[in-house]
Amino acid sequence: MTDAGAAPAVLELAGIEKAFGAVSVLRGIDLDVRSGEVHALLGENGAGKSTLMRILLGAESADRGRMKLAGEAYAPKSPGDARRAGVVMVPQERTLCLHMTVLENIVLGLEPHLAGFVRRGEARSIAERALGLVTGVGRRIALDARAGQLSVADQQLVEIARALAQGGAADDASGERRASGGHVQGVLVLDEPTSSLGHDDAARLFTRVHALKAAGLAIVLVTHFLGDVRAHADRYTVLRDGKVQGTGDPNDTPPEQIVREMLGRELEEQGRAAGGSEGASSRHEGTSSRQDDVLLDVRGLGGHERPRSASFVLHRGEVLGIAGLVGSGRTELLRLIAGLDEPARGDVDVRADKGVGLLSEDRGGEGLMLARSIAENVTLSKRGSFLAMPGRILADGARWIDLLSIKASAPSQAAGELSGGNQQKVQIARLLREDYDVLLVDEPTRGIDVASKAQVLALVRDLARRGKGIVLVSSQLDELISACDRIAVLRRGALEAPRAASAWTEEQLLLEASS
Repeated sequence: MTDAGAAPAVLELAGIEKAFGAVSVLRGIDLDVRSGEVHALLGENGAGKSTLMRILLGAESADRGRMKLAGEAYAPKSPGDARRAGVVMVPQERTLCLHMTVLENIVLGLEPHLAGFVRRGEARSIAERALGLVTGVGRRIALDARAGQLSVADQQLVEIARALAQGGAADDASGERRASGGHVQGVLVLDEPTSSLGHDDAARLFTRVHALKAAGLAIVLVTHFLGDVRAHADRYTVLRDGKVQGTGDPNDTPPEQIVREMLGRELEEQGRAAGGSEGASSRHEGTSSRQDDVLLDVRGLGGHERPRSASFVLHRGEVLGIAGLVGSGRTELLRLIAGLDEPARGDVDVRADKGVGLLSEDRGGEGLMLARSIAENVTLSKRGSFLAMPGRILADGARWIDLLSIKASAPSQAAGELSGGNQQKVQIARLLREDYDVLLVDEPTRGIDVASKAQVLALVRDLARRGKGIVLVSSQLDELISACDRIAVLRRGALEAPRAASAWTEEQLLLEASS
């Protein structure tokens, strides 16, 4: 680590506040990032990190507070303003145009031109300088290669090169000096840069991040991986509920303390509530070796990008939890099992006579037709012989409204008019009507209130008692511990062996997922 503490603050945020309606998202955020520093920004989902970065990048404006960049007032009105000031971001999800060349991707939107024609020689020089900043001497990424032909790790480097070019770091010949140890100005935000990379590729990426840091760039590292923070960050800041909860040198701070700052409480070994899922766990301790109750046998399953490898067995009457960070491949794993995506490797042995159903995490975009009625959504997958009989469809919808206590005015009400919790129940009603043996449940409590969360989780447990096998993905670690029989952690694309839920605490799950 270099002594970033002696360097001047390139970026200063003071008293930043932001609310959306009555919901306060950021409450008095103070943060500074120094030249030649990697500053890690940590926090659980919903802590306020994304909103803070959107303000920094000009996609949102703060309600209160001030920002300074290189000692001058900084208040970008748009992402273009931020880029022109030298503040750029590499998003978690890659945004390259895979059919275009590396050169074309780097200069996209920046193409030097004359009389409507691109000055290709000048464009090539810009791309070479930007790529040199992130690959160093002896780079092996060809400017004329199609982006889609590159490895995931090389695509990430091209993303960073494009961001630096947009921020002006490769505007002129001084870029060559910067690439070989000169000074690079500006702020680079890296959002979960290693979430889809293996250990070797992540190490290679951070080698280049350290080179950029040594050249004077101020780097904000948004990540959940505490191992990356301890290995590569000079300082860290934790956000929780829109406030700064801790900051310091990660190498002087025990990881358990950082986790406590993120979660907001001391965590102890947690027993299971009497009469809750502990009883279910105990039931499976005696049956886990039986083969006749296996509904799903997944062996070495991997996607073209993620996950890399997943193996587990799901038993009848069991809730198996999948924990992991955003970007670890949890949703992709469920889609592979459901047959929605083509696997790159491995096998899925479905031993369920009544098949597999998926509850999507994207209610509005994939799980429901929000403009159509509750009844239509419930009966959409399998309408049977009464396909053209609206009265029968409404009657069936009414039955499921009653069975799941969905709060609605009528089965003809549009699904989009319901609360989030009731929309989730409509999704579940459709799966129950199909009577699948295996349910893949992805973030079932996202965006719903506390009472609805309790109802949905109780329904999941009830389905297991009725003999269904359930794979439950959730970002809420307490929900996994309370609702599941076993929990497996998906870390950097690989699924660890499941352990009894009673053996986990929230702190242990987070440490395992972020190591």
